[in-house]
Amino acid sequence: MNNHHTYQPATMLVHQAMDRDPHTGASAVPIYQASTYHHTAGESGDYDYARSGNPSRQNVEETIAMLEGGVQGFAYSSGMAAIGSALALLHSGDHLIVPSDLYGGTYRYVTAILPDQGINASFVDTSDINAIAAALRPNTRGILLETPSNPLFTIADIRAVAELARSKGILTFIDNTFMTPLLQRPLDLGIDVVIHSATKFLGGHSDLLAGLVTTADPHLAKLLKRFQNSFGAVLAPFDSFLLARGMKTLKLRLECAQRNAMELAQRLQQHPQVARVMYPGLPDFAARSRHESQASGAGAVLAFDLKNESLIKPFLSRLQLPIIAPSLGGVETIVTHCWTMSHAAIPAAVKDTMGITPTLMRLSAGIEDMEDLWQDLDRSLA
Repeated sequence: MNNHHTYQPATMLVHQAMDRDPHTGASAVPIYQASTYHHTAGESGDYDYARSGNPSRQNVEETIAMLEGGVQGFAYSSGMAAIGSALALLHSGDHLIVPSDLYGGTYRYVTAILPDQGINASFVDTSDINAIAAALRPNTRGILLETPSNPLFTIADIRAVAELARSKGILTFIDNTFMTPLLQRPLDLGIDVVIHSATKFLGGHSDLLAGLVTTADPHLAKLLKRFQNSFGAVLAPFDSFLLARGMKTLKLRLECAQRNAMELAQRLQQHPQVARVMYPGLPDFAARSRHESQASGAGAVLAFDLKNESLIKPFLSRLQLPIIAPSLGGVETIVTHCWTMSHAAIPAAVKDTMGITPTLMRLSAGIEDMEDLWQDLDRSLA
């Protein structure tokens, strides 16, 4: 898309990096289901082997770079493949700082996989810049953020963390899955590498696995490309097509889901069976002003604690409309029992320390009718 930097995000989402096939004029980039490419007269062209590059994948890679303000994007076979590939910028002997509450899959990766690579991680309250500064070591080379964190909605000061890291020569990474590029643009705030589980809001229909990474630093982009090509955990052509298709409606879906999330958060806060609700859009959300200083919306995900454990099974058994699953960001509302689903990989004692309780539910609001959703939730909580 020419002059993409002059367009607003909604336009970028629809027209993307390639808004029509350059060869046929087709309104959607085709599924280039090829593993290799003809080298005319023995000379390679723009593409030589599908692991290294594919037109279907290139479209979503360039699109995420456009949306986030990066110089190059990278698409992977899952969100965890994206996280692992981004953290491959670290080396044996390095130290990484991560949030004290974070997604269970990321916890498993930094505790079970990175140590085997000679990389150790410290869990820190990333909402406290002084705690981050105190956790720095001579070999600290990376800081990974989730903000809002998953699932307790801890809010880090992105600008402050980026400034601290830059002064120490430390790389900063952020998982921007909850917010999407429409609500939060971390590269503009000084972050080095942005990561998405595109399985969630960007794909938006609970029908694919995908991960995306982008950076505004040409040197980091070169290193990320080298690892992507070498490691090979790339997004397949058909899934690239599905992702491109899903991203076209992100703005409409997210606006509707965010409205539903706000209304559900307010009503759940008043429900007699709910102990607390965590959602950045609520007036009494402790870090609301910080969140609003770096994001343009509260998002479509919230969390709430039931008042006692005896309510868990009846609540989950009675739900009709929401999918009960360890995911988020779909057109359908998704309820996650964090203790046994999204954060099952974290030992119980560690979950207790994090503040993740057995009664904690994460809710990703879908685009269903608001009153239908509420009646189902209210009946299930009764």
